[in-house]
Amino acid sequence: MLRRALLASFALLFSAVLPAQTSTVQADVSLAPVAATDTAKPDRSFRDTTGYRYPALARTRSDLQNLAYALQLRDYCADERVPDDFVKAQLESFSRITGRAETCRTLLAY
Repeated sequence: MLRRALLASFALLFSAVLPAQTSTVQADVSLAPVAATDTAKPDRSFRDTTGYRYPALARTRSDLQNLAYALQLRDYCADERVPDDFVKAQLESFSRITGRAETCRTLLAY
């Protein structure tokens, strides 16, 4: 009984895998001439990410780094012992990173 079930499951597995492998090979062969003739304008539609729920890891990493930097700057802004010139210099540096004019007030967005 067990042997019959194993044979049936292997048969189903191989019947599903073999057509998928042959269609992949056929797709690769049929796309090769198209790619060779269309070198002037590459097709970037395969990179469409409009339906993605989460952004790329690099963007997430930079968002987290900006958050850490913004929290540190918020602490500098709130601490009266930190010199104003130092805070302004750090805010200018952070503005160059984010691409927008940062002030102690805009750090609340992070």
